[in-house]
Amino acid sequence: MSYQLSDLVKLMGCLRDPDHGCPWDRSQSYQSIVPFTLEEAYEVGDVIERGAFDELCGELGDLLFQVIFYSRLAEEDGRFTLDDVIEAIVSKLLKRHPHVFPDATFESFGKNSGASVSAIKQTWESKKAEERASRGQLDLFDDVPMALPALSRAQKIQKRALRVGFDWPSIDGVFDKINEELDELHEARLERQFDAIREEYGDLLFTMVSLARHLGIDGEQALRLATQKFESRMAEVIRLARAQGIDLTIATDNEKNGLWDQAKNA
Repeated sequence: MSYQLSDLVKLMGCLRDPDHGCPWDRSQSYQSIVPFTLEEAYEVGDVIERGAFDELCGELGDLLFQVIFYSRLAEEDGRFTLDDVIEAIVSKLLKRHPHVFPDATFESFGKNSGASVSAIKQTWESKKAEERASRGQLDLFDDVPMALPALSRAQKIQKRALRVGFDWPSIDGVFDKINEELDELHEARLERQFDAIREEYGDLLFTMVSLARHLGIDGEQALRLATQKFESRMAEVIRLARAQGIDLTIATDNEKNGLWDQAKNA
């Protein structure tokens, strides 16, 4: 049997049914399912970065279910429905792509005159700015979610600052700032000032986010990949240590370095 989106919506309604639904699903609120939504989004990113595309369909389904869940809660509260969600996103994307839909309608598709990538980005940002202004969000940062991971939020804040020309003119200035922050961190460490150490370490991380931006890479993704690489190598180190009868808790530095080099070569 082939199921459609309407079946997923129907299933959600059954789960939330006050008489015969699932007690766990009935007890949920907007706030309580936020952690699950974030987890599902990260799991989608994880399978893509691992190249495990055979798992992607299932993970996208889990993420889609989060949208259905929120929409059902909103419908019960009389706020909006899933149809309203779809209406809103289609309308917004039609307006944000004038180079594809000149009149912000499907009928105007194919009548575009073409645009460069830089022009497209500029149009996208200007459209988003107009939408924020229409919602009364005039502050540069007021719609950057506080719940974002710290690294992702730093990236977003810095990109917003670019709109008012606040940035180093070249990557050389970023490297100079990194060296300056390292010196300040070292000084705070020597003075054993915990609050100052934390502050200077944070400044260093924030500057490293700027470096990633100037290098054209996503800092959050780069850190995830580095962590995955370390995790993989440590697993190999542990495997090698067991195979060679080495107890890592008492192993010498030479033994640990040797295992690490073997893991890298592997």
